Amino acid sequence: MDFNLKKLTSDAGVFFTRAVQFTEEKLGSAEKTELDAHLENLIARADCTKNWTEKIFRQTEVLLQPNPSARIEEFFYEKLDKKIPSRITNGELLGQYMMDAAKDFGPGTPYGSTLITVGEYQKRLGGAEREFLQTSAINFLTPLRNFLEGDWRTISKERRLLENRRLDLDICKARVKKAKQAEAKAAVSLPTAAPDFQETRPRNYVLSASASAAEQELRVAQTEFDRQAEVTRLLLEGISSTHVNHLRCLHEFVEAQVTYYAQCHQYMQELQKELSRYPNSFSSNAHPSTTCPSPVSSSTLPGAAPPGLITSGPNSTREPAGPLKIQDVQPPATGHRKAKVLYDYDAHDASELSLLADELITVYTVPGMDPDWLVGERGNQKGKVPVTYLELLS
Repeated sequence: MDFNLKKLTSDAGVFFTRAVQFTEEKLGSAEKTELDAHLENLIARADCTKNWTEKIFRQTEVLLQPNPSARIEEFFYEKLDKKIPSRITNGELLGQYMMDAAKDFGPGTPYGSTLITVGEYQKRLGGAEREFLQTSAINFLTPLRNFLEGDWRTISKERRLLENRRLDLDICKARVKKAKQAEAKAAVSLPTAAPDFQETRPRNYVLSASASAAEQELRVAQTEFDRQAEVTRLLLEGISSTHVNHLRCLHEFVEAQVTYYAQCHQYMQELQKELSRYPNSFSSNAHPSTTCPSPVSSSTLPGAAPPGLITSGPNSTREPAGPLKIQDVQPPATGHRKAKVLYDYDAHDASELSLLADELITVYTVPGMDPDWLVGERGNQKGKVPVTYLELLS
């Protein structure tokens, strides 16, 4: 117990002496040993690496897991060294909801069968997302975390030890300086004082011994400081290897993203093909797919009378007639609608109207006209236009 008390007292004294030295340096009343330029550059580079690695790590965590509660839960599992429970992704949950809803709506109905198909692909997307999250966490997040919690802590510890050795060195330098000043002052004052061999000899001997002891402490402090500076320098030079390792991890993270987004694109293309096989039961003013539809020519529409023939009733015989003159069509009193053109369209004959994407035209229908076509007007121009190229606005 006595030994521990002495050690505690000694440590408290060292801490107090270092605090005094640090304060005097900040106030400018004490000299400070500066580190060499190479070591200072290594320290600045290490601080920059730590700061940006920490920011990239935190933001990657947010990207992979936007839910802060889930991130906190995963953090506690890691600190307790327990396996993180498997968590269903939002895509998988959405897909399961769609498939469950299809059971209630009826899997044989168009809506129910479509829900089943979309739900299956949503679950596939969710599975791809889970695989991407796991791969990214192992190949990118874990190396960054190991640097921050392992290598950087070791570097910080050695840097603090180097700072303590520097303070001890400067304290010893100050002691040597004070001892030499006292010795010089005593040597100057001796000739003017009365010769007293019984007093001056012991005093000179004490001052000389004090200066020698301070110089010995300075040599020890300098050796310890140099040794610690070398250890710290070696650790800081290892930051270059850290950059190489993080570069490799960054490539693996990008590869994981490429694989994930390629899988998503493939699944969505397959889903689009699956949906195109179902009958189109929504109205013509719904937004079509991004691919431009191929309209059927008005002269070859199934069930439509070929040019030159006209029917007057269900049991009447077809009689030759002249081609339809679109300019002779009179617009109805009511039923006009505005429409936005979705795609460019080139007229196939004089009865059709060419279209430009995003322009607005007036459309209407006339009795006996095929339902896949409308009459469009743009200023003085008039002609038939395909419904699939339009978005009806009013």
